[in-house]
Amino acid sequence: METIGIGVIGCGGMGRSLATSAHAVEGIEVVTVSDLQESLAKKLAEDLGATYTVDYHELLADDSIRAVLIASPPFLHSPMAVDAATAGKHVFSEKPMAPTLDACDAMIAAATENSVKLTIGLVCRYHATHSAVREIVRSGELGAPVCMMVHRIGGPWRSGGHHTPWRLQRAKSGGSLMEINAHEIDFMRWTCGDVASVYAAGGQYLQQESDYPDVVLASLQFKNGAVGLLHSSHVSAVGGYGGRVDCEGGSLYFPQIWGGDATIQIKPFDSESRHLKIADIKVPPPVQEEIRVFVDAIRNDTPPPVTGVDGRAAVEIALAAYQSVESGQPVALPIGQ
Repeated sequence: METIGIGVIGCGGMGRSLATSAHAVEGIEVVTVSDLQESLAKKLAEDLGATYTVDYHELLADDSIRAVLIASPPFLHSPMAVDAATAGKHVFSEKPMAPTLDACDAMIAAATENSVKLTIGLVCRYHATHSAVREIVRSGELGAPVCMMVHRIGGPWRSGGHHTPWRLQRAKSGGSLMEINAHEIDFMRWTCGDVASVYAAGGQYLQQESDYPDVVLASLQFKNGAVGLLHSSHVSAVGGYGGRVDCEGGSLYFPQIWGGDATIQIKPFDSESRHLKIADIKVPPPVQEEIRVFVDAIRNDTPPPVTGVDGRAAVEIALAAYQSVESGQPVALPIGQ
């Protein structure tokens, strides 16, 4: 098997996760890691037997590196991805793709113009619950989807590693609908199809240090006629992550995405329920798997399973929700720049 040399840009928590996951995949060599905080880059390089630099342009100049994993703050994804593509490197960018559509479009254009692969780290596609729910819905076993509801809720970011200045600014992070809920938006679109319009309500209630809503209820109208509801929140003292899909012939209920005795209940209208215990659904380690399939796309010269178009779509739906919260009106897609 051909070994693919990888560079990692950004050595914080997500960058470390990507780098260590890539290091564990056969046929991948993490060559160089980069971060402006030299201590982070040096420690990760030492742990992986790689080299490090504080200037990612040095990493891009290395001919032994064929692809980069970008795990910088979201507002830096686009310029770094464009630089990487221009240098002829294939690009894996963490979600959200970028906080603006212009920035997403620049990434897609650079990848196309330089004939490199571009994928976005929407890793929930590789988790057991998300992939099983989507597979059952798309199988047609329960008929066409009619309504999908997903909630991902918790309390405010008051302290700790998440409480960083860029994370509290929508222009830099994309706000919660992009930085966190890119996963849920993508999950809903992956399961039910493209979105035609978004109507959302919400506001800023507890997390006053940020500049974006800490509660959003976003209603999605899918092009196939189905409807969806995403509940995003930083105001709940009792957190949760789960949902349901109601179809023409029955329903799937997954009140808890993972942990404990979490299950997916599948109930046709005309027969008894069955339950899938999530812990029994065997999938490869999700972060390793999203990197492995990206590298396989490079090796085989095939499109990656998650494309720049997918990453852009999640950003556009989030932007439409923000616009709807501000205007009080539904927002049709595509939206203006």
